[in-house]
Amino acid sequence: MAYVHTEIASQPSCWRQAGELAPKVLDRLPRPGERVAVVGCGTSWFMGMAYAARREAAGQGETDAFQASEFPVDRRYDRLLAITRSGTTTEVLDLLTALRGRTPTTVLVGDPGSPAASLADAAVTMPFADERSVVQTRFATTVLALLRAHLGDNITALVADAEVAVRAPLPIDPSLIEQVTFLGRGWTIGLAQEAALKCREAAAFWAEAYPAMDYRHGPIAVSGPGRLVWAFGELPDGLPEDVAATGAAFAHSRTHGVRTVLGRWAARRTPVDPMADLILAQRFAVALATSRGLDPDAPRHLSRSVVLT
Repeated sequence: MAYVHTEIASQPSCWRQAGELAPKVLDRLPRPGERVAVVGCGTSWFMGMAYAARREAAGQGETDAFQASEFPVDRRYDRLLAITRSGTTTEVLDLLTALRGRTPTTVLVGDPGSPAASLADAAVTMPFADERSVVQTRFATTVLALLRAHLGDNITALVADAEVAVRAPLPIDPSLIEQVTFLGRGWTIGLAQEAALKCREAAAFWAEAYPAMDYRHGPIAVSGPGRLVWAFGELPDGLPEDVAATGAAFAHSRTHGVRTVLGRWAARRTPVDPMADLILAQRFAVALATSRGLDPDAPRHLSRSVVLT
């Protein structure tokens, strides 16, 4: 069995541990009212996007998310959070070095002995969520579970939804799909971006992501038979009908079912938290890889950490 299969399936347990860890690291995480920046690369950046939107929506304070390489170093923040699984990513290390003595920094990292853990002012280490896979799944979502717990979200309910998602049937047979577009609103835009990245990484598959309200301003032009639109979170009025009119399949965790490429409705699914729905998207990406004869543990042109020389 591929490493990534095991790591995806372990997410409910990891999220539960994150919920237990959150109250123990309060002094290392943003306080209400602080102006916060979250940085990361790839998957970590997308988790930062989700957290930033959710923290602002919760009234906790202004929160921005940046790719580590694009952080505006002259902008003032009360705290910077850096998300990095390996703690060796060049762009993150360079930024932590540049901000020493200027901005308080906290790193959320899988490896306690990594350079990032030493460079940051504070570290939240999560070795229980670290991974062997090149393609990130459980570490990134466990970081988001920790941050959501810190915001007061119900992690017990989230874990219960995750336990459903690791076992539920996929909304559609990946072998029937030639392209997928993921959509989100607010904090779930980051989840949509991450779902699309998983398809590109694991399966070298054509996948896009957009804010759901912006989808009809151009991207819907690629929809059609044999293609899939998968939405996370709040659903704009009329969107399912507009997608159906193109002939594309439509999937959403809070609908009564999943519109298949054959035009029929699949069995009713219990609505789940959008983060648990991301687990289904991860599984979809791995199934895509397998259906295309690819090894999801050995994605093309990728390594577990980007270390630049």
